[in-house]
Amino acid sequence: MTGSPQPRDNILAIAAYVGGDHTLPGVNRVLKLSSNEGAFGPPPSASAAYAKIAAELHRYPDGGSGALRTAIGSRFGLDPARIVCGTGSDELIGILAHIYGGPGTDVLMSMHGFTMYQIAGTYAGSRVIKVPERDLCTDVDAMLEAVTPETAIVFVAHPNNPTGSLLPQSEMLRLRAGLPSNVLLVIDSAYAEYVEAADYDAGVALVDAGDNCIMLRTFSKVFGLGGMRVGWGYAPAGVIDAINRVRGVFNVNLAAQAAAIAALEEPGWVEKCRTHNTEWRARLAAAITKAGAKVYPTEGNFLLVDFGTAAKAAAADAHLRKHGIIVRGMAAYDLPHCLRMTVGTAEECGMVADAVAGFMAQNTHD
Repeated sequence: MTGSPQPRDNILAIAAYVGGDHTLPGVNRVLKLSSNEGAFGPPPSASAAYAKIAAELHRYPDGGSGALRTAIGSRFGLDPARIVCGTGSDELIGILAHIYGGPGTDVLMSMHGFTMYQIAGTYAGSRVIKVPERDLCTDVDAMLEAVTPETAIVFVAHPNNPTGSLLPQSEMLRLRAGLPSNVLLVIDSAYAEYVEAADYDAGVALVDAGDNCIMLRTFSKVFGLGGMRVGWGYAPAGVIDAINRVRGVFNVNLAAQAAAIAALEEPGWVEKCRTHNTEWRARLAAAITKAGAKVYPTEGNFLLVDFGTAAKAAAADAHLRKHGIIVRGMAAYDLPHCLRMTVGTAEECGMVADAVAGFMAQNTHD
């Protein structure tokens, strides 16, 4: 037999994930608002913990992230034994797809759900089915109707990225109750800390209701540790045991564990970030709406802005880049007419609002 090694056909069917841009040639000051990073960077205590650990970098980390799991459990009132940590929640998404999915199984996600679900499911060998949404929000009836004997996993982002939509708790409970007991419900609550909805539960109640649900969380957003790659999951003992059997032995590095523990202990950090986000999310949305573009309701730290056509969205993106502002095009999410914009600092929000208003004033007849 001759020829070069060939990947499986399903691997070549995957469109590689492309993160948000971070540089603009010829621009001195760049506002990177393409990756939904925290507006204020990392908590000071996390930066200090990261610096302090420098002398210990020759040591392997605790493979079970014991101290970090204890800190998470203490912060959120959860049993550390039912918590697992990962190299970002992305790693846990991939592991779950391989453990519970695979050839002959189906993975369900909403039409405009986080693209890592599609990548992970396809990589595992599952058939990934994108279920139509209702007003850019997960449609529980459609999701339940899509379940077949081949369904292995249902992914729901809560709230969703990139649309910012959030199902009421009553709908989450209805989805949970309607799934067969052998189907794993993955609730991805990466943006939980920003949610203001009174009835919101990030997933704890749904996890505790049975044996087939896991809640995923991250330190990459409100805790400002995107560069450290730390995520975690809360699940029934059986799911945690399965993940621990196959995850990387030292998957969360030493510095990441130290920084994450410190971030959890930073006084008032989450409250400060949430208060800022709530205020400036509304102010930025109002400014962009006044300028003439449509902004969808959101519970995250970002806005999904609809410019009507793919061409106009592309032109708006180019205009923002000329002003040193990087946002995220949404063609990969089947929303080519939209741009996603992170809620940054007050100054950054003002600059985005001015740039969008300038663009819309020049393109009111497009």
